[in-house]
Amino acid sequence: MSAAGDAPSAQPRGELRVVGTSVTREVERMLDLVAEAVGKRAPRVLQVGSRTVASDRNERNWRALVGKRFGSQARFIGIDLLDGPNVDQVVDICSAPKAVLGKLGEEPFDLVICCHVLEHTRHPRKAARNIERVLKPDGMAYVATPWSQAFHAAPDDYWRFSVRGLMLMFERLDIASSFYSGGDVGLDVAYRVERDGRPDLEPQAAGVEQGLFQLVLDHEDNRAVLARQATERLPVSRTYLPTLFVNLVGKRKA
Repeated sequence: MSAAGDAPSAQPRGELRVVGTSVTREVERMLDLVAEAVGKRAPRVLQVGSRTVASDRNERNWRALVGKRFGSQARFIGIDLLDGPNVDQVVDICSAPKAVLGKLGEEPFDLVICCHVLEHTRHPRKAARNIERVLKPDGMAYVATPWSQAFHAAPDDYWRFSVRGLMLMFERLDIASSFYSGGDVGLDVAYRVERDGRPDLEPQAAGVEQGLFQLVLDHEDNRAVLARQATERLPVSRTYLPTLFVNLVGKRKA
């Protein structure tokens, strides 16, 4: 018991936990947050990098997901660098803010989806600023980027990101959730590192993540794989290096 006048003792913190989940489940949780924020009002939703291409076998149909959840009144806009299927506006998300708002209008969005796009942008920090600008206060953003993935030029491939790297770029977002997911077609496996039901982004959690990320082969196995690569042209980046994505759900600070 604390003496009179002393500050109350801090509540004990819960254990650091690695929680198994799936991207499907995490997307539903994110849409629940959007539904809670908009109430009975139809949300305004933006997808950055919406163009559908044949290689997108494992990509979600966000327009259909939003329509199924919020009905036909939901206002969905898909933007991309190039025109094509599922593109409503040709917009470079790295453009000057005035140019982006000129294409999208001044009305802010309740949700911005930016999945597997930032690694292809020349200026990801500019893209992050524009995503934050077009969000309304308390609006949600869902960002997914690769931590490890084979090189894939669309139109080019520049960057890889950690959760903490995304947090540095999206400094105007309060982090509601972060999770890691695999990338194989048909495999929907993900996990969160959290404490007391909230994402834990302190150094202790970083140590846990460091251990989870490592796939260690001994020296001779490494030598053998690399030697075969030189003679047999093995697709090392697709078999030796696992695909892992970082996912961030954030709320625009008021």
